[in-house]
Amino acid sequence: MSRIKTLAGAVLATTLTAGLSTTTVAAAGETVKVGLMLPFSGIYAQLGEAGRDGLKLALKEHAEQLHGTKIEYIELDTEAKPSRAPELASSLLNQHEADFVIGPVHSGVAMGMIKMLRGKDTIMIIPNAGSAAATGPLCSPNVFRTSFSSWQPSYPMGKVALEKGYKKVYAISWNYGMGRESLDAFAESFEAGGGEIVEKVLLPFPSTNFQSHVSDIADENPDAVFTFFAGGGAIKFVKDYDAMGLRGKIPLLGSGFLTEGTLQAQGEAAEGVMTGLHYAEQLDVPKNQAFREAFNTEYGHYPDIYAVQGYDAGQAIANTIGELNGDISDKKAVISTMEKLTIDSPRGEFTFSRAHNPIQNIYLREVKDGVNVVQSVAAAALEDPARGCKL
Repeated sequence: MSRIKTLAGAVLATTLTAGLSTTTVAAAGETVKVGLMLPFSGIYAQLGEAGRDGLKLALKEHAEQLHGTKIEYIELDTEAKPSRAPELASSLLNQHEADFVIGPVHSGVAMGMIKMLRGKDTIMIIPNAGSAAATGPLCSPNVFRTSFSSWQPSYPMGKVALEKGYKKVYAISWNYGMGRESLDAFAESFEAGGGEIVEKVLLPFPSTNFQSHVSDIADENPDAVFTFFAGGGAIKFVKDYDAMGLRGKIPLLGSGFLTEGTLQAQGEAAEGVMTGLHYAEQLDVPKNQAFREAFNTEYGHYPDIYAVQGYDAGQAIANTIGELNGDISDKKAVISTMEKLTIDSPRGEFTFSRAHNPIQNIYLREVKDGVNVVQSVAAAALEDPARGCKL
């Protein structure tokens, strides 16, 4: 295997102290500092911006719960560079004395952040990174996640494959944490039910040289293919798969990010692709419809899953402040309150597991006419196993 390549950043990380444009409820209120460690430049900039916008919308909507609290935002651009994580997290912890730190998108950055922040008074809320270690071996009372573990979207898809009669599956992804963990989660449930992974391919990240592997799939002729790719890689893989004539011949399954935010670029090539994820844009949940319209009104476009996850991080903060009547000076009380919350999310209500990962529904989605249409609940109230967590 080739080693994983590190994503290159674009510019030096910048700090934007948004105290002058804060959500102010009452002049006499205390100030709560919310640090955002998200990518605002580079390949993941759009994801970071979506998470930030969702968070700010939630805190604006829940202003009455804040008991006069003012929210001061400190924004740090991670550039999705793991090497930057310790320095930026230390800055939020020691220089800015942030009460809450929201971030990151990239799992490699998450590892660096957690090593600096775990066990501290600052509450870290992860609005995207799916690394199993965050709520596994590196779990901590002050670390929460409002997104997903890498295990959650993929594990139910093994059962889905078996129910559809697929016995032999070809598995392919990038050779990095999210890719490996996604394939392993699928294999866990698939093989437990008698399925066989006939081939497992891990490509160097972020390579998109898929053609030889798609050709290999055609020669292997498995019952189905399972994959994790996201962003540009997902677009290229799905289009190459279709170009080889495999669409409609060998079913393509994946973790939901295969068709999340990529459908317009994938076009007809994505038709029929089945994925598992904790959200879908057309999910028939009243909170989802209200959220989507509010987000569009605020920002001029409709939200994606990254905005949902940021929104729920904001809801977790607002609900905790509300429960404590605006007094978050006792950090043990903050943690105790937050871990008991039920979040009324656009994805459907969820609670936190003992490791502080969402216990949430995973939906089976199929692309129809360019839309991820929910077919069923692939797994209801699915809890990540949090292997290695000692909480």
